[in-house]
Amino acid sequence: MAKQRSSSFVDNLGRIYGMYTGVFIGFVIILGIAETMGMPKIWIGYLFMGLTIAVYAGIGIMSRTARISEYYVAGRAVPPVFNGMATGSDWMSAASFIGMAGTIYGLGYDGLAYIMGWTGGYVLLAVFLGPYLRKFGQYTIPDFLGARYGGHETRLIGVIAAITASFTYLIAQVTGVGIIMSRFLGTEFATGIIVGLLGILVCSMLGGMKAVTWTQVAQYLILIIAYLVPVTVMSYKHTGVPVSEIMYGQVLQKIDAKEKEIIASPVEQEIRERYAAEARSLEAKIADPATPAGERAALGEAKKAAAAKAATPKPYLQPFARMDKKNMLALTFCLMVGTAGLPHILMRYYTVPSVKDARSSVGWSLFFIFLLYFTAPAYAAFARWEVLSSVIGTKIAELPAWMTNWARVGLVSWKDMNLDGILQFTELTIGADAIVLATPEIAGLPYVISGLVAAGGLAAALSTADGLLLTISNALSHDLYYKMIDSNASILRRLTISRTLLVVTAAIAAYVATFKLTIIVELVAWAFSIAAASFFPALVMGVWDKRANKAGAVSGMLVGFGATLFYMIGSRFFGLDWWGIKTIASGVFGIPLGFATIFVVSRLTAPPSQELQDFVESVRYPRGAAGASSHGE
Repeated sequence: MAKQRSSSFVDNLGRIYGMYTGVFIGFVIILGIAETMGMPKIWIGYLFMGLTIAVYAGIGIMSRTARISEYYVAGRAVPPVFNGMATGSDWMSAASFIGMAGTIYGLGYDGLAYIMGWTGGYVLLAVFLGPYLRKFGQYTIPDFLGARYGGHETRLIGVIAAITASFTYLIAQVTGVGIIMSRFLGTEFATGIIVGLLGILVCSMLGGMKAVTWTQVAQYLILIIAYLVPVTVMSYKHTGVPVSEIMYGQVLQKIDAKEKEIIASPVEQEIRERYAAEARSLEAKIADPATPAGERAALGEAKKAAAAKAATPKPYLQPFARMDKKNMLALTFCLMVGTAGLPHILMRYYTVPSVKDARSSVGWSLFFIFLLYFTAPAYAAFARWEVLSSVIGTKIAELPAWMTNWARVGLVSWKDMNLDGILQFTELTIGADAIVLATPEIAGLPYVISGLVAAGGLAAALSTADGLLLTISNALSHDLYYKMIDSNASILRRLTISRTLLVVTAAIAAYVATFKLTIIVELVAWAFSIAAASFFPALVMGVWDKRANKAGAVSGMLVGFGATLFYMIGSRFFGLDWWGIKTIASGVFGIPLGFATIFVVSRLTAPPSQELQDFVESVRYPRGAAGASSHGE
């Protein structure tokens, strides 16, 4: 009976989600009308946040299951189009929705490294991994490593790497939830995190991958509508054509001309000189023996910020102006390889019915991701022009309310350095994580659009958090507990442990996120480097080199993971510098070391059994689904 209901649901997916989309658009229109009739803004915020979380929770409850294959891989029954949509939602995290356009806003041309890396990774995924992992027919990535290389060593390293990368990524999502909730509901940052995580847990705890999949499809529809609406409106406002992706070139020309004028302005030059003097003063305080040691770290950060303001700005469109060519290429490489090595994304290709569907699913994933990524540079350009044209040059006493609102969250600040009462370009600081969420207010759009964007950002953060939490809990409950500690554990016990670990992981992530360690995009870049160096070499060699063995995989994963983590921590906190590579591209060292180590060690030690080599070779052929029976589904 349950199977019949599930089959009926899958057969009617198009109609169900079509109705859902129509209802959501109608809901937005009704709120827009209500706003014109005087509905308070705080009510709009509560309705957007409350009702969307309630919908996700409802889907999670309706998708509850006690079947192992449904909990871990959604019963391997997700059609490619919808798996592509769910993957897009799982992929387009708070970093993509909230942080990417903001990063491009700040970096200009150099910010394209994120777009090239994150989209290019799906080419690697389609060519080297996606279909072949599905043909192996496992549940998790550590499962694949254990089946391919044998023994528990590679599985254990896979569990550790999966938890490290996923938890780092999870903190970024939780931070995004806290920012959205605290700004649009007026709650404390920590309270906003707790409210958001409760919604995440209801979605994933009862139904596992089955619930997460159908929730993520719903979340994708909301986030893509929310992302496209404001930038489309701004495109029409500034160019008369509502297609931002092809019209933002006009705005870029205006930005370039305006910023060249700003760079040459005597007022701006005076302000930069004042910041330089401030940096020298702070340097003197840091060097003064009388300065308490506890204050020096804060003074060092303030000095760094002042020195950055003192530097002459480079044109927004100038290549390699804010990130040199070496670091831009290294970051692009790490993001591409990291995309193809993220456990919570790779898991999605276990959920489709066949190898052919896995290939198709990768294509659909890239299409749904393309819709947002193709728009991000336009979003950044229109937002930057809005700030330059409507905020810079305004009297500080008459600054718009949105600046004060975002200042409370800690993402916008300004300082009247020359005491002229007018906001100059160099005096304003806008955090990357504020750009997308604040743009509707910056552009003077109705508040309902701000609420819509907040709902989209929340959907992006929650959808990825769902997948990450599931990855971590499955790694611990399935790969560590069931596969390595108690292989006789009952289904009920396994699911109970997984659900308990979901709650524990969410609570730890919420606690860590309250420290606001860094910006969202930087946290995500760390996770990508870890995943790239830990998993990609072992997975690719596992599929494409039948001579690769357990000793090689264990050594390669340890070397890649260790080298990346060593440089990441050393460069971020202790001044380590290898060839000028930035922390966010730490994986550029671990990835080649991982490949080289697997290749060399595998050749110096005994080869895998002939049976395993034949099995690996068979995986590279399109027919069949090797290994699908290994779990006795």
